Amino acid sequence: MKIQWLGHSCFAITLSDGRTIITDPHEGIGYPPLNKSADIVTVSHQHFDHNAVGAVSGGPEIVQSEGVHSLGGVAITGVPSFHDGQDGSQRGENLIFIIEVEGLRVCHLGDLGHVLDSMQIGAIGQVDVLMVPVGGFYTIDAVQAAEVVRQIGPKYILPMHYKTSYIDFPISGPDEFLAGYPDHRTLRVLEISAGSLPSEPQAVLLELA
Repeated sequence: MKIQWLGHSCFAITLSDGRTIITDPHEGIGYPPLNKSADIVTVSHQHFDHNAVGAVSGGPEIVQSEGVHSLGGVAITGVPSFHDGQDGSQRGENLIFIIEVEGLRVCHLGDLGHVLDSMQIGAIGQVDVLMVPVGGFYTIDAVQAAEVVRQIGPKYILPMHYKTSYIDFPISGPDEFLAGYPDHRTLRVLEISAGSLPSEPQAVLLELA
């Protein structure tokens, strides 16, 4: 499995058979156009910077609801959560997705706005790769993100939804979060397999693909 960051909360997950899963596609927010084809697209919530499915070619299947979705050997589970810390009264609902394929479990938290409760932790289960928002304001901030990482206990931690030179959203960059992981790596592509996971949690800042 190869994972690339396409900006904001959008990742491309390429499987060994060549199929691609794209998370939370964006359009018109400052990042370069996606120009990507996919087989599956996940949408955590219906905000313009996360639901631009029209920006993805290839006629992908769209997953944007809670529950278990089985798509050609890929199992995707949507776990309900909120976009804010007031039970959705400010920004609505959010879906956490757990993608199970090739013996790996990848969790994309979407625009999570709160630390997790016990039911959500149980529903998420064991995680190999966690994509976690760290920029604050619209989502959890660096301190809350660190707590969510502790709650889940993933092997790889991929920050997302943070300030860069491409966007003017009032959010923070990744540095405060990454300060808690002094041994973090910066990569263009993260390549992993079920048999080569680190023994200790490892934070990886992915460069824009």
